[in-house]
Amino acid sequence: MRRLAHFVFHPSFYCTSSRQSSNGKLFVGGLSWYVDEKSLKEAFSSFGEVTEVRIMYDKNTGRSRGFGFVYFSSEHHAKSAKDAMDGKALLGRPLRISFALDKVRGVPVVVPRVSSFGDSSS
Repeated sequence: MRRLAHFVFHPSFYCTSSRQSSNGKLFVGGLSWYVDEKSLKEAFSSFGEVTEVRIMYDKNTGRSRGFGFVYFSSEHHAKSAKDAMDGKALLGRPLRISFALDKVRGVPVVVPRVSSFGDSSS
């Protein structure tokens, strides 16, 4: 019998590199604790008009959770920024950038885990 493993992700943190957002919103992961909204905006402004920057912080400690979102005025600018900045270092840490998906409230998303090895019967 073949088993399918899956992950359930919290709805507020959806991102993907294969599906592009129509709103120019990028997920930016791998942020240093020293990156703030101003420095993140400065790092991305050369690719187009940045309309908003949000870094997610831990409620209890107030420390950055290591990811955030950068909103561009156009999807074209977001794509340029993603292509140029994905894997580049910002304050010593490589960034992981993908197009962010819109939040889906109240509906968990189940993403199948794809194994590089053949599934065996168990």
